[in-house]
Amino acid sequence: MGVLNVSARKVNLFSQEDHLSPLPVPTGQKPSDLLSVIWCKNKVYIDVGSYSVGAGVMVLWPLTLIFLVMNYYNFAEDDYYIIVLATLAIVVIPWLLILSSLFKLVPLPLRFNRQRREVCVPRENGKYWIVPWETVTAIASQHSSISQVGKTSAGMLFVGFTNPDIQAKADNQHCYWGFNCGGGESSMQLWECMRSYMEIGPHAVTDNTARFYRPKGILASYAEDVVEAAQRKGWFMALLWEGFFGLFIFNTLLIDVLERMKLSPPPDLPYPEIIEWSKPLPPDQWTKRSPELEVAIAQREAELGIRSS
Repeated sequence: MGVLNVSARKVNLFSQEDHLSPLPVPTGQKPSDLLSVIWCKNKVYIDVGSYSVGAGVMVLWPLTLIFLVMNYYNFAEDDYYIIVLATLAIVVIPWLLILSSLFKLVPLPLRFNRQRREVCVPRENGKYWIVPWETVTAIASQHSSISQVGKTSAGMLFVGFTNPDIQAKADNQHCYWGFNCGGGESSMQLWECMRSYMEIGPHAVTDNTARFYRPKGILASYAEDVVEAAQRKGWFMALLWEGFFGLFIFNTLLIDVLERMKLSPPPDLPYPEIIEWSKPLPPDQWTKRSPELEVAIAQREAELGIRSS
């Protein structure tokens, strides 16, 4: 299998794809958990989930405010029904989808085991795959569209896995997990969270898993977040961003309520074999990088001008 990295780029008129792996070489971007998909991190593994009710609220709440204002100021207009239909399609239906997801079980996360250099991929009906880390594929896809209001771009990170059972049926040979983080650098930064953890170590990745284990109430936790932000960037920016925008524009209090309801704590993998598989190994039993990956990483780090990890 050839080495595909960030330099393997396919560009069309309105789209772009960056093939990030295999093999998992550095992208040159700093790891950033943009969507807070890391649910658990320790010295053996990280759990990466695709259930992000907070991201949905963060997108829908500003749209809800906009459409409420539009409905209020256009109530007496002749074309008011158009705004009502737009509100139903763009705001109400997504809110109903979020509400329905609250009554469903949270999907199980991916588990990246850096000591064994394998990934546990949950599947339907209580099954799972154990996939070698160096066979995982990652593609950052970005699409653009042009309208009367200008150019808009959207993208996703797709992480793909191949069934290790060579006798698997055609419809059970591959699966992909999508992360709606935008394309280009954003996808690379999210992918770097997984890649850096596996290739460098837990210290290379900053996570936000503490939010799943908050002993204090919602208002007390929110106040602590504002104070912590003020210590990092000053009171003006903290009150502007975490205060005004966080409270009124993105509704962080509602996000905290829903995350505590569904992700406190996050789901664990229930398989007895995986519980054993997730236990620490003596360092002399850790799986090593393949020679091909060693060469690929050395070449990529030389291109980027960074020290070897």
